[in-house]
Amino acid sequence: MDVKQLPTLAVLSDYVTVCELDGLKVVRVIHPKATAAISLFGGHVLSFTPAGKKETIWMSGKADFTGNKAIRGGIPVCWPWFGKAAEPSHGFARTSEWTLNEHRENDEGVIVSLTLADTAETRAIWPHAFHAELLVEVSDTLKVSLVSTNTGESAMQIGGALHTYFNIGDIHQTTVSELGNEYIEAGERKPSTGKTTFEGEVDRIYPQAADTVIIEDAANQRRIEVSNQGNNGVVVWNPWQALAEGMADMEDDGFLTMVCAESAVYDRSVTLQPGEKHTLSTEVICK
Repeated sequence: MDVKQLPTLAVLSDYVTVCELDGLKVVRVIHPKATAAISLFGGHVLSFTPAGKKETIWMSGKADFTGNKAIRGGIPVCWPWFGKAAEPSHGFARTSEWTLNEHRENDEGVIVSLTLADTAETRAIWPHAFHAELLVEVSDTLKVSLVSTNTGESAMQIGGALHTYFNIGDIHQTTVSELGNEYIEAGERKPSTGKTTFEGEVDRIYPQAADTVIIEDAANQRRIEVSNQGNNGVVVWNPWQALAEGMADMEDDGFLTMVCAESAVYDRSVTLQPGEKHTLSTEVICK
């Protein structure tokens, strides 16, 4: 995705514009340190490219940008739960329209704030009052923080994930490490060496992962450091060929150039009392 070519709808500042991508409004950042794009639909980071480097975030060439379904690729916001804990799968935040709250900038980068609050529609799915803020900090690194606040009068339990799809050169030459000594696969706990390579489908939760996990992207001759906070695990996912071929919004060979390494609260284990907040974050550094 060439974010610089998107048609401009509004100029907000020297570094920030609102653009259009098919049916979606996108906040675009063009800064000397990096470029980035964030869709208001889903509060969804679509792109992050540090100056002089390759695109960090993978986006499917067949992604649906109509606003009718979740976007394949980027950084989907899975909230207030992860996976199939309830319906819809991965929660409603990734298919909700977020509001551009504010943007701040200086010579070091740009911070974009998006917000989401409960509506009659969300309360019909999940009966809680809430306020969510997504902070996207764009510099020579990318930091995404999801701040969840209980604005209701009773406790609420949340999970979620920042479901980051990383752009890699070749999955066969990719290693993810610092993952800890066990993983959960299909509900079963298994021992781990702390790293994984890819020879088939991988869909694992690593509950003992280090605060910073490492993606070695040998084909692109780079190392991606992913630092997470507020999570209780890291999800590593690659669908491999058979699943990719079954996805209408992914190319058959799309699995070759992506890997997900996600900061996640995978089990809705965070309980927020009225007025309490929780922050889930992920920070990406390319070397």
